Amino acid sequence: MADVPIVRPAGLSPRRDDPLLAGSPVLGVDLRGPVTDVGPLDGDRILVGVGPVAPGWETLAADLDVTLVPRDAGRPTVTVEDPERALAELGDAVAAAPRAARTLAGLLRWSGTLPVHAALDAESFAYSTLLGGTEFRAWLDGRGVRPLPPDVAEPVRVERHGTELRLTLDRPQRRNAYGRRLRDALVDALDIALLDGSIERVLLTGAGPAFCSGGDLDEFGTTPDLVTAHLVRTRGGAARPLHALRDRVEVRLHGACVGAGIELPAFAGWVVAAPDTTIRLPEVAMGLIPGAGGTVSIPRRIGRHRTLHLALTGSPLPVATAREWGLVDEVSEVAEVS
Repeated sequence: MADVPIVRPAGLSPRRDDPLLAGSPVLGVDLRGPVTDVGPLDGDRILVGVGPVAPGWETLAADLDVTLVPRDAGRPTVTVEDPERALAELGDAVAAAPRAARTLAGLLRWSGTLPVHAALDAESFAYSTLLGGTEFRAWLDGRGVRPLPPDVAEPVRVERHGTELRLTLDRPQRRNAYGRRLRDALVDALDIALLDGSIERVLLTGAGPAFCSGGDLDEFGTTPDLVTAHLVRTRGGAARPLHALRDRVEVRLHGACVGAGIELPAFAGWVVAAPDTTIRLPEVAMGLIPGAGGTVSIPRRIGRHRTLHLALTGSPLPVATAREWGLVDEVSEVAEVS
């Protein structure tokens, strides 16, 4: 397990030749003691507070990338049983893909101040950069050559009932993986609602055991060039139309909601999750960052700190915690889909 150094806030900008900190991409910040002077924030490292947060340190906790606490203390914090052990585990996750982790932390620090469309572009620029990186290449090489997934005629079912448009992701044999065919069909269906003002409600669900298992891994690394990849994500993806329709969209989640399977629903105005729902952002371990809009949609629901922790750890988020944080709006059996 990683030995992540922990400093007092006065030591936040340590000497570069400090042997204790050499090579460490993560720096723990002890927020458990009395208030002292604060050194300049070290933007080259992922700064993780270690709590409980003592009175007076709340503003600093908000300025850090995330703070680990034994008891909930609001959006900048994540509740864990043992903050120092959780810090070490976070250090292990970052050490496995430090470039992707640092890219994500840096992006989240400032992209939340941008309008949604500009923030989606910023996410995609970072994602395309990492597509050309050594960490993603190592993940691809470790996975080995995979055949392209088979085509399906109608990956999204579209039904109209009065003023309601019902969209069902319908590739249950691939757990509704967000591949190019499903993506294009979903965008086409959302365009119907954008063009038809008489549609008052859009209901998005998924057939089979999972709402959406994320991007179709068999398609990863197959885009002909990084510029095309950027344009497809930003101009041909579902994030923009979902954001435009957010006040009319309800998404019902169940089973695995991985990567795009939670990044896209988070744009909706109302998200209902079945009790069996599990949420996960696995991209950092692949040398990437969330690329379906998750660095935009998820922080606007739960804050950048919890978003970063969710992405760095890649750990499943229980539905009860997702409801408590505001990533889903309601937990109900109604979200179950046969």
